[in-house]
Order: sequence, then structure tokens, then C-alpha cells
Amino acid sequence: MSSPSKRREMDLMKLMMSDYKVEMINDGMQEFYVEFNGPKDSIYEGGVWKIRVELPDAYPYKSPSVGFITKIYHPNVDEMSGSVCLDVINQTWSPMFDPLNGEAAALMMRDRPTYEQRVKEYCEKYAKPRADTEEMSSDDEMSEDEYASDCDDEDDVAIAGKLDP
Repeated sequence: MSSPSKRREMDLMKLMMSDYKVEMINDGMQEFYVEFNGPKDSIYEGGVWKIRVELPDAYPYKSPSVGFITKIYHPNVDEMSGSVCLDVINQTWSPMFDPLNGEAAALMMRDRPTYEQRVKEYCEKYAKPRADTEEMSSDDEMSEDEYASDCDDEDDVAIAGKLDP
């Protein structure tokens, strides 16, 4: 069986050879940004999102931390911090899980057309590719200082910002 560091290298190489845009942070293999398109035939189609991924020392035995840099309207994602609960990453989401964005979850369950319209508005405002993607406004991307957890159990949170102050 391969060592965790070899697994990290192999997984990262697969990611870098995919269609995703990957940008390393601090010349290491533990932190990086990934840019991806919204799934085709979904309400997120046409949007481009940037996430921050941190692979812990114990990866693959411990889940990576994942957080959205680009704002997204989704029940799984805390709207202010971009954080995602790991219990959501490790299983298929449903509104029955403890949502980080309670408003989005409630809207999704009570008024699906309005929820879908709100998602499309966020896609248009924050996730549409532009010619000047390098110079995004502060409304489009959140600074690393803005990331915080809204989950009840901090061990179950994927935080996009730096973990060390």
C-alpha cells in the first residue's frame, strides 16, 4: 500500500491533469485553489466557482478542508464564510442535514422556484466568468480573514481560510 504522501501526490496530479484549474498555495502540496464550472443542466450551469482546499497531514485518512472563495447560494455552504460541513461532503446532501445556510434550505424546501431564482442571481452576480477575472471585486471573493465556522461541531467543518492565525 502506498504512503499517505504518495497518495496525496497521486491525487493532486490527477486533479491537475483534469479540466479543473488548480493553483498551488505557498509552493506546497497541502493547500491549493480549484476553479470549476457549475454542472451542466443544473441551476448552477454557466457559473465558475473557486474553492480553497487544504489536505491535512493525515490525508487520505482525514478529510480535506474545502471552502468556497466565490460566493454561492446553497444550503450546504455558509453564505458568509464559504465553509462546508464535512459530514455533508462525505455523504449525499439533503435538507434533513444540519444546513449551514438555513435560509437557503428552507427556501429550497418551501418555494423551489424562488430558491432557483436566487441561485441564478448569485451565479450572475458572483460566478459569471469575466474578461477581468484576475481583478475581482471584494464582493465577488471573500478574504481569508472572513472564514469562520457556523457548524455546531468544529471538527466537522471545512474552513476555506487559513487555519493558523
